Amino acid sequence: MTIRVIIVDDQAMVRAGFAALLAAQSDIDVVGEAPDGKQGVEVSRTTHPDVVLMDVRMPEMDGIAATRTLLDPPPGVIHRPKVLMLTTFDVDDYVYEALRAGASGFLLKDAPPADLIAAVRVVAAGEALLAPTVTRRLIEDIARQRPSGRRDRSSELNSLTPRETEVLELIARGLSNQEIAEKLVLAEQTVKTHIGRVLAKLGLRDRAQAVIFAYETGLVTPGDQ
Repeated sequence: MTIRVIIVDDQAMVRAGFAALLAAQSDIDVVGEAPDGKQGVEVSRTTHPDVVLMDVRMPEMDGIAATRTLLDPPPGVIHRPKVLMLTTFDVDDYVYEALRAGASGFLLKDAPPADLIAAVRVVAAGEALLAPTVTRRLIEDIARQRPSGRRDRSSELNSLTPRETEVLELIARGLSNQEIAEKLVLAEQTVKTHIGRVLAKLGLRDRAQAVIFAYETGLVTPGDQ
């Protein structure tokens, strides 16, 4: 099945470079592009992509506002693409808000081409791009900087079984499904089932949202090992 992608970035060279790289893949089809968030939303509503590569800083509407618009659409709009944020180390402060807005993860703009291709495939498959160590460090740094932003949702944890709570904690610590399976001595498919139940019970969109939830409720705190 071909993955439909649009690229939203205010730099024409970036859009052209990413488009050429992705279009060369047999399983990826670049179906549109836009120079700002507002036009990105319009293109997405027209082309119905599976994945939106979304820059953070753009004119008219930034990537975070555009992500919120795409993932919390008005009545009558059904399509909700996966959003992969494009960022650099100097905009770390935006990562937390991007994930809370519903982004499935983020990728550094200077990442190797193979990482971009892999990221699109990972996000399209319904996973969150949160496994790399750098991502975990960034999320912990942001959580450490924003203790006042924590919402009281701890009561929602009571809906989870002890095993589901354990799985949620390991997700937030940055472990992959395979690593969780090895740590808990479970089949990887069983881990996937637990994750699905966690997301359903907590009303979360994906693993990215699960990580934010774990930090907000205090289940995991920065520096936990």
